[in-house]
This record gives sequence, C-alpha cells and structure tokens, in this order.
Amino acid sequence: MWRAVPFLIAGLVLIPVCVVVSSLFLPEDEIWQHLVDTTLPLLLTNTLWLSLGVMAGTSLLGVSLAWFTAVYAFPGCRFFSWALFLPLAIPAYVTAFVALGIFDYTGPLQTSLRAWLNSDLSWFPDIRSGSGVAIVMTLAFYPYVYLLARNAFLTQGKRLLEVAQSLGLSRRQGFFRVALPMARPWIVAGVMLALMETLADFGTVAIFNYDTFTTAIYKTWFGMFSLSAASQLASLLILIVLVIIMIEQRFRSRMRFAESKRSERIERIQLVGWRAAGVTALASLVLLFAFVLPIIQLSIWALDTFPHQLDQRYLEFVWHSLSLSALAALLTCLAAIMLAYAARLHTGFLARSAVRLATIGYALPGAVLAVGVFIPLTWLDNFISDGLFRLFAIETGFLIQGTLAVMLVAYMTRFLAVSYFPLESALQRVTRSIDEAAVGFGVTGWAMLKSVHLPMLKGGVFTAAVLVFVDVMKEMPITLMTRPFDWDTLAVRIFSLTSEGEWAQAALPALTLILAGLVPIILLMRQTET
Repeated sequence: MWRAVPFLIAGLVLIPVCVVVSSLFLPEDEIWQHLVDTTLPLLLTNTLWLSLGVMAGTSLLGVSLAWFTAVYAFPGCRFFSWALFLPLAIPAYVTAFVALGIFDYTGPLQTSLRAWLNSDLSWFPDIRSGSGVAIVMTLAFYPYVYLLARNAFLTQGKRLLEVAQSLGLSRRQGFFRVALPMARPWIVAGVMLALMETLADFGTVAIFNYDTFTTAIYKTWFGMFSLSAASQLASLLILIVLVIIMIEQRFRSRMRFAESKRSERIERIQLVGWRAAGVTALASLVLLFAFVLPIIQLSIWALDTFPHQLDQRYLEFVWHSLSLSALAALLTCLAAIMLAYAARLHTGFLARSAVRLATIGYALPGAVLAVGVFIPLTWLDNFISDGLFRLFAIETGFLIQGTLAVMLVAYMTRFLAVSYFPLESALQRVTRSIDEAAVGFGVTGWAMLKSVHLPMLKGGVFTAAVLVFVDVMKEMPITLMTRPFDWDTLAVRIFSLTSEGEWAQAALPALTLILAGLVPIILLMRQTET
C-alpha cells in the first residue's frame, strides 16, 4: 500500500499540469491569432523585463547584505542580521499598494513636495511603471537570496578571506574571485526562488496594472469568459517555468563544491569610518522601505478606518481566511506525512522520482494551477451530473464547482512541497534503529507511524502546518479564481479594495496578513540566527 502512495500523490499533482500543457496540442486558431495580434507580444516583453529586473535587484541586494552581515562587524550588524528577514512577512501585493499610496502623484510625498517647492515635480520618477513594479518586487523578494547567500557565507567566514589574502588577493578580490564563486549554488537557488515568485505573482502586477501572464490568464477567464484561452496562456507560462527549472538544475548539477561547517565563533572583520557608516546606511534604507515604512503607513490608514471596518462582514473575511487556511494545512500535512513516510520505506529510483514530481507544484504559478484544477473538476462535475440525470432523472446541478473542494485541491497541489520538506527533514532524524526496535515488538505499518513516528515528528508537523497555513492566508490567484460565490477572504478583500484605489480601506486586512506572516519568519530566524 505504501509503495503506491508517492505515485498516487504525484498523479494528483500532475493532473492539472498535464491538463494545462495538453491545451498546446489542441490549439484553437482563432484564440491564438487573437493572442498574437493583441496581447502575447506585450505579455512576453513585460514578463521578460520584469523577471530580469527582479533577478538583478534581488541578486544585488541579497548578496551584498548577506556578505556584510555574515562577515563584517558594523554598527547594528546583529540587529540587521535577523531584521532583514522581516520583509518576507509582507505579501508583495501589500508592499505594492503601500508604495502607490505613498509615492504616486496624488500621494502624500509628492503632494507635500509640490506645495513646498511650488513645482509640478516633472522630474519625480513615475512609480506606475515597469521599473516601479521591479523595485517593489525586489524589496519583497530579496530575503530569499539574502537567506541562502548568508548561510553560504557563514560557512566561509573570515578565514576564507585570510586564505585569499595569503595568496596575494585583496579583500575585494577575495570576495569576487573566491567567496562569491563558492556561494554561487546558494545564490542561484535564492534568485530562482525570487524568479518563481515573480512569475507566479498576480496581486502586485494587477495593482500596478502591469500586464503579465498571470493577469492575462485572469482577465481571459473572467473578462472574456474563455477558459480555453486562459488554458492556452497558462500552458505557455508553465513551459517557461519548466524550462527555467531544467536550466537551474542543469546549472547546479555541473558544480562541485565542498561545504564546511558553520563557524559562529570566527571573529568578524571590523568596519570603521565611512565604510561602517555606509553599510549601516544601506541596511537601514532597505529595511526602511521594505518593512518599516509599509508598517507605519498601514498602521496610520488602519487607525483611520478601523471603526468603520470592524463589523460582521470583516469578521467573516477573517473567519473565511482562518478556516480555509486551517483546512488546507490539515489536508496538505496529511498528504505530506504519507508521502514522507512512503519515501522512507521505499527508496528506489521510481519512488524518488514520484516524490520529486509530487513536490513540483510549488514551482507552478497559482493562476496556472487554478486553471489546471478547475478544468478536470468541471469535467468530473458534468460527468456525475449527466450520469445521475440519465440513471435516476435527478437534476443535481453542479456538485463540485463552486465548493471549497476545488480550492483545497489547488492549495494542496501548490503547497505540498512546503509541508513535505520540513517533515522529511524531521523524519531523517528518526534513526533506522528505532524502526528496527519497533518491528522487534511487532509494531509495523500504520501502527508504527501512529505510535512511534508521529510523536517524534511533532516539531516538523507544527512547522509544516504553520508554513502552509500562512501561505494559504496570503495566496491570492488561487483563492480569487476558484473561491465559491461570496466566499471572500482577507486576500480577496485586499484585491477588491486596491483594484478600486481604496488603499486606506485595504490597510486593516493587510496588517492582519502581515501578523500571520510573522509567525514563520520568527520560526525561520530561530533556526538561522547565529
């Protein structure tokens, strides 16, 4: 039974992927002609430039901040080493509407400057531009690069620079010629995470009205009412993502690096003078724009609107978000436990391949999964309804569409990897000798999982559940595109308000999501803080 678990879960994950990709083999000429003539060139151009901008920005910020906080001592270095993780708690679409609310033409900054300088501020950069979207996403996603690059640099420390200097290299040369190449696999992994988040993002680009594949899929489905056209666009996006995954894996597979243990006690290099002030200023500015300023502005807006928003309807938004996230976390963790346990019992090539396929959903954009899940479930719904009508003359209507089942399946497909890896890591700490002892007492199969392994996996299960819970709370495209009628969550509420330019009204639900997002950040900091 356990041998079949990875293949069953992998099949469930691959169904929406195969459904979307199969649309490429059934092209509709009119749809493709319309896409080529109207939207496709713009979508490709916007997506390309946005991806390149975010990759460059997150690489620059993430690597530089990781290097400074891992190797050097400067004023505030201990504070910044963990505080620079905090922007991960803010969804990118929240950072987006706060940036527009502050820096747009009608925002407080430009309004005050126009009054003070008595000028039209024609020189002021336009926040509603491709570069504005790239900057906002860079501030939201640089922690992915920072986290992984810092862990890599912590394994090198001051000793690596001393070795480089003994070979006649300066500190700057030692960084570029020794430290940076050795940390390249971690940096590439962080940049790829930021890139995947960029391709999957819907809320940020929708708020900026910057058309990419995710916004086009949504508009095609709900604006043109063409699920087939949305599937065609989703198939192109999924091919782009799969190509990126293949390139990244091939790139990293050709590298061979030796990793040393982290050395917390190695003395840091002391920075003084303008160098110390410059590094402190850089870290302060990044933290100010990526975390502090959004929190302050959201708090100001929330205080103004709090008395008018805290009503029965808002409590329903909170309840929908909490209950939906809890159900998704429960379902996803159960599937992850079964997958991790089956992978422990069966370690063959086919089982490992099935596990890898089962966890590929996290690399797929939510809009793609929404389309991929909705199409087969719609077919199944119609098949059941037609069958019941033919056999019993019963008109049931839609049994699956418009229910939470569609959302939960999509969530589990997307976030299975998030719950699987903490559980798999925790399960690795359970030695084989414990299994052998349990077998000696006649405990096997489900009994071993229930009586032996699960009590030892409480920490991993808790971590996995929290991560999935918060990710579902913040997930926008899947929720927006598959939710039942009138089942609005905090994320959907934010989208509805920001699409109408109601920044202040969106502040309270945004702060609620940020507070939820701080939970996994705190867990993460406890594991990575030195």
